[in-house]
Formats: sequence, C-alpha cells, structure tokens
Amino acid sequence: MGTAIGVISATVGVGLTVVAGIGLLRLPDAYSRLNAVTKAATLGVVLTLIGVAALMPSWWGAAKTLVAVVLQLTTSALGGFAIARAAYRSRVPLSPETRYDQLAEDAGVPSPRPGGPGPGPEDFGPR
Repeated sequence: MGTAIGVISATVGVGLTVVAGIGLLRLPDAYSRLNAVTKAATLGVVLTLIGVAALMPSWWGAAKTLVAVVLQLTTSALGGFAIARAAYRSRVPLSPETRYDQLAEDAGVPSPRPGGPGPGPEDFGPR
C-alpha cells in the first residue's frame, strides 16, 4: 500500500512539475510565468517529496523528507512574491492582455499601459 501511494504521489508530482515547465514556455509575461511555476512547481515538488517519504524504508529518512516539504511550502510562496515584486518595481512590462493592475492601484500610481513601462521605485515612496 505504501509503495502504491509513494509511486502515485511521485508520478503526479512530476507531472505537475512538467505542467509548470510548459506554463513557463507558453505564458505571455513574467508575472504569469512566475505564477504558473510557483504554484504548480510547489505542489509538484511537495507531492514528489511525499512520494519519496512514503517509499523511504526508515522513519528517520521520511522525517527528513517531510521537513523538506515544510521548507518548500514556506519558502516557495515567499520567494515567488519577492521575485514578482522585484520585477514589478524594475518596470518589467505587463502582457498586452493584462486588464487590471491591482498593485498600481494599491500604491496610488497609474496603471502601466500594457506592454509599456511600469512604475519605478520612486513611485512607491520611502522604504
């Protein structure tokens, strides 16, 4: 039973990681790509690690793998957020399909035109 759970979990995790890679190649701008990679790769890596933990012959190895799962869940979302914010502040252009720019509205700056320059660090006030 543990072997089946481990193999299925690892296979689904690898499949989600492949979907994240396809999203990285197909999506139009850095923000969409980052969203796809962060979400799908996080779940993909977590499922793969859970599958590895289920296949571990010792409890100690499985415990170390589960610590890696917790670290992946905490750092992936924060890292994706930090990279997206840095890209936005560096004026990485939005996709032409982008219709709503909530970050610009929250910061009190005009929304950048699709495909045009975005707001810079000077638009966000003192740090």
